[in-house]
Amino acid sequence: MTAEPLPAIHHGTPAFRRTNLALFAAGFATFGLLYCVQPLMPEFSHDYGVSEAGAAMSLSLTTGVLAFAMLFAGALSDAWGRKSVMVVSLLSSAVLVLVTAVMPDWTALLLVRALLGLTLSGLPAVAMTYLGEEMHVESIGLGMGLYISGSAVGGMGGRLITGVMTDFFGWRIGVAVVGVIGVLAALIFWRALPASRHFVAQPLRWRTVLGRFNGMFRDRGLPWLFVEGFLLLGAFVTVYNYIGYRLLAPPYDLSQTVVGLIFGIYLVGTFSSAWMGHLAGKLGRRKVLWTAFALMLVGVALTMTQPLLSVMLGIVAVTFGFFGGHSIVSSWVGRRAGAAKAQASSVYLFCYYMGSSIAGASGGLFYASHGWTGVALFVGALVLAGLLIALRLFKLPPLVNVATPPTPMSKGAMP
Repeated sequence: MTAEPLPAIHHGTPAFRRTNLALFAAGFATFGLLYCVQPLMPEFSHDYGVSEAGAAMSLSLTTGVLAFAMLFAGALSDAWGRKSVMVVSLLSSAVLVLVTAVMPDWTALLLVRALLGLTLSGLPAVAMTYLGEEMHVESIGLGMGLYISGSAVGGMGGRLITGVMTDFFGWRIGVAVVGVIGVLAALIFWRALPASRHFVAQPLRWRTVLGRFNGMFRDRGLPWLFVEGFLLLGAFVTVYNYIGYRLLAPPYDLSQTVVGLIFGIYLVGTFSSAWMGHLAGKLGRRKVLWTAFALMLVGVALTMTQPLLSVMLGIVAVTFGFFGGHSIVSSWVGRRAGAAKAQASSVYLFCYYMGSSIAGASGGLFYASHGWTGVALFVGALVLAGLLIALRLFKLPPLVNVATPPTPMSKGAMP
């Protein structure tokens, strides 16, 4: 007699609320720890005598290592379990951020930030896989949106805390506070997240893992979704990497505190990710995704104007479009990948964070040569490419799950 399958987590249930509390805390910690250095780049340029592009390495190096490490994080979670990998990832990352606050020189700081990319890799890809396995199909869009909302608040909180505290206590104290908050968030995550109910441990067979990676690129939609991830975060991070340099300089001459407060715009993402994710679930992802890129393109154009209010509205539009677009694309990857969810999530996030690393660092070259106009034109080109791909995805054929290539055990042999 076959046992009844355990029910998936559905919105409105206690398990759904616990899951979202845990993943909100995880998203908050992950992105707070990752992006807390972004408003500090002008401080790094001043204290360590590095260029704009050099200061951006404090983030680009982390996201570059993170991108490569996440290619393997999903496979490790297949063998070791989703929750255990995520808990270790969060706690170790929080400790590394605490260590960052006491690093004596630029080389040592970059080394710790590179290690942070390695430890953080166990959370984002595995969280997407956990949601894909445990959430009901009607609830995954909302669940993913709420997880990304936590990411938005964390990204805002990390930047806001370090940006504001730098003026009063110095950047090292601000970074240390973010590290302590990361430890607390990791403990909340450990206590609140329900154990996996649909996870089945799989031996770590690299041949099978590589076969699943190959299978994804036979799908007509997944490779384009991976490119969309690269373009989304590449454009978004580049805007936030260099907007501080612009606003600290004439004609604005804003203080580090005020520039830090600008990251409060991230709160827009807590709404747009959940709202656009839910809307895409009702109307269809292909019908909604292109609007996110169109909104980002309008926002980039507004940042090229002179009035401070127009610049702020532009940043709001870019932020709204980014979080909405990421919510749609990331949930779409999970739905399209079938049996290769963990690997698809890893490849998507590899492309996503490589966008942050490559475009985020490249933007410094455009800023050095052409100021904000150069940055805006560079970002505009990325967003326009994303819009054209989104219109192509509108014509995407029906879902075809990515199957796992047969293994010797599955070629007619009985287990």
